[in-house]
Amino acid sequence: MISHPSRHCTVELQALPSRIGQVRRILSAQLRYWHMDPLIDRAVLGVTELLTNVHRHAQPDKTCTVKIELLLDRLMVSVHDHDPRLPVVADIKDTEPLATCGRGLAMVAAVSESWGVRPDGESGKFVWFTLPTPSATLPQRPQRQTVLDKSALRFAEVRVDGRRPEHAPARSAVAG
Repeated sequence: MISHPSRHCTVELQALPSRIGQVRRILSAQLRYWHMDPLIDRAVLGVTELLTNVHRHAQPDKTCTVKIELLLDRLMVSVHDHDPRLPVVADIKDTEPLATCGRGLAMVAAVSESWGVRPDGESGKFVWFTLPTPSATLPQRPQRQTVLDKSALRFAEVRVDGRRPEHAPARSAVAG
């Protein structure tokens, strides 16, 4: 089931490899729709890692919900599964150099602004991460100030006889 009002998108699924690919495509399309293209790679990597953890570790089933929320200055991606056990974050120093698993949450931490886990009682847990939106990461431009000569302003606004000029009706520049 997919729902996506203007500021969030929710996808319910079985965390199976084929479905994880579908969620990546949905997430990419939603971020393009929101004009958040610079976030696609990091968001897709993060959600892939979270869904892979559900696929590998969640008990009793692989049912989960992915929620994507566009907040004021950040994107939040969360995955809710029905396993109340909290993830164990491996220390990268203890991971074998050629290991093919055990680095997922470390990668999520590396590509995100923040991440965490929120227990949901016996109903499972939420694992989430945030990314700053492109507008939040751009430096603010100083506002341009325009200084006008007051005599020029007075001349532009008042006719010689002391009355304000009337605006001329708009005319089309199209011939015909």
